[in-house]
Amino acid sequence: MTSEPPPIDGVRRSFVEANGVRFHVTEAGPVDGRPVVALHGWPQHHWEYRDLLADPPPGLRIIAPDLPGYGWSGPAPHKWAKEDVATDVLALLDALGLDRVLLVGHDWGGYVGHLMVLQSPERFDGYLVMNIFHPWLSPRAVLPHLWRLAYQVPLATFGVAFQRRTRMVDYFLREGAELDPPDVAIFADRFRDPVCARAGRDTYRTFLLRELPSAAWKPETRRATVPIRVLYGAGDEVVRPSMVSQDSVKADDYTVESVDTRHFVVDERPDLVRKKLIALAEETKETAH
Repeated sequence: MTSEPPPIDGVRRSFVEANGVRFHVTEAGPVDGRPVVALHGWPQHHWEYRDLLADPPPGLRIIAPDLPGYGWSGPAPHKWAKEDVATDVLALLDALGLDRVLLVGHDWGGYVGHLMVLQSPERFDGYLVMNIFHPWLSPRAVLPHLWRLAYQVPLATFGVAFQRRTRMVDYFLREGAELDPPDVAIFADRFRDPVCARAGRDTYRTFLLRELPSAAWKPETRRATVPIRVLYGAGDEVVRPSMVSQDSVKADDYTVESVDTRHFVVDERPDLVRKKLIALAEETKETAH
């Protein structure tokens, strides 16, 4: 089990207390650069953004926190309800003195990012999100794909043991992207830690038992006013095109671009993620504070 974060040349690391969470934060680029907050998903941590951190685009300050209970961050003081995590990360922005940022998110970090821009749109210039369903999906749109979520049931029930004592995490990483074995190990080994394993379990347990059912009777009605750019890995076996489609969103400015990758688009195409981030920064430079 890895006890120290993996080395990335030139990064700055810190621990920041916010909303009852001891966040591990990795950042790179000029301290006075335009801030970009990048949120990972399961089963990953800040290392997902290693390429951006190792070579930040000119003028951008890349900030990649480990989400509560993940990576080297302390445990969440809740059961990983996504609205609670969004509130935690917004508190982290306050603790870092960040009034307004560009946001990047993938997988569950992407869903948390959606909720952040709905909670506090004034904090964000734009949002680049990858391979997660958007929060406006109707039950009718979800029902044909419920079977795709079957893998989440063992995670939600026996998730601590599965993540700590089996190779399940390695399997999902290999199935979701063409990752090198050392990178698979950097992610998977961290989930042998009981804090990380509990966070992973609670991520899915709360989703299946609370958030998915509540979405059926209390659909999301808030409208996104922040520009949202979706980069979608079309080979994703769980998140299907209808789940990210423009047809069902409540958003002023939302576009989708499909790319020939699987789920872990940040790992498979870091060059494209970098390009899209630079484009979003250029597109929104007039609104940056």
